[in-house]
Amino acid sequence: MTREAFETSRQLRENIEQVVFGKPDVVQMLIVALLAGEHILLEDVPGVGKTLAAKALAHSIDGKFSRLQFTPDLLPSDITGSMIYRSDRREFEFSPGPIFANVVLADEINRAPPRTQSALLEAMSEGSVSVDGVTHALPQPFIVVATQNPFEFEGTYALPESQLDRFLLRTSLGYPQRNWELQVLQTHRSGEPVDQLQSVATTEAVLQAQRTVRNAAFEESLVGYLLDIVDATRNHDGFQFGVSTRGALSFYRGCQARAITDAREFVIPDDIKALAVATLAHRVVHDSVFQGPSREMVENQIAAILEKVPVPT
Repeated sequence: MTREAFETSRQLRENIEQVVFGKPDVVQMLIVALLAGEHILLEDVPGVGKTLAAKALAHSIDGKFSRLQFTPDLLPSDITGSMIYRSDRREFEFSPGPIFANVVLADEINRAPPRTQSALLEAMSEGSVSVDGVTHALPQPFIVVATQNPFEFEGTYALPESQLDRFLLRTSLGYPQRNWELQVLQTHRSGEPVDQLQSVATTEAVLQAQRTVRNAAFEESLVGYLLDIVDATRNHDGFQFGVSTRGALSFYRGCQARAITDAREFVIPDDIKALAVATLAHRVVHDSVFQGPSREMVENQIAAILEKVPVPT
């Protein structure tokens, strides 16, 4: 089964890179989040390809894609669905919302108020939603790809820590290099290439790859290394709170998934190092939270922790 998981990962990467140019690390992180059974937050300025990356992932899987445009007037029921009265049967029936999809793009997630954002918590954590006391399972695989602009504050609501903790990774795309931007101009002048992408993986193949990820070997000394990094965030002078146990488990699964995307059946220190900043920086609470510490500051502190924690030999 491991070979099939490697192949699924390779096909997904090659397909996405047909439209997401010059961003191999971002493409790999998208696949890592998917194979780990977790979620990803793309945080960057408008127009650099966040939505494109999410749509490319969705089009690469033979599953259902749903886009949620978050706005201040969006209601929780607009996400989860609601009970509708059927006059012909004289009873209420559950009408599923757009969250019932395999890949959900939560576009500009920080534009919705906290009450609406919280509608995603159960879905992202449990893979289900509860409406009127009844729990409804979501289709599997299930991944939320959320986007937000970190530099726009008017009309936005900061994501609470409990919401951020549901994202395995937070990453940025950044501006492309000149040669890749030239390719974007040439390939997009006649339309959107992402709309022409064909699926290369079935939902069953993705689920099988997720099961393979859980069996990726994680040597005991490397587990200790991962926990040393997590523990260092909890004892850091600059953080009020460090990484939670949920965060440590997500970190663990992410490293397993990264090993599979690199065609390995086992985790190595480079997997831990490569994911540490993107996995941990959004999970800590900085001492100067009320002054609004920059994302760069927190990520630099996580990187400094990596430099100090000894790597097992």
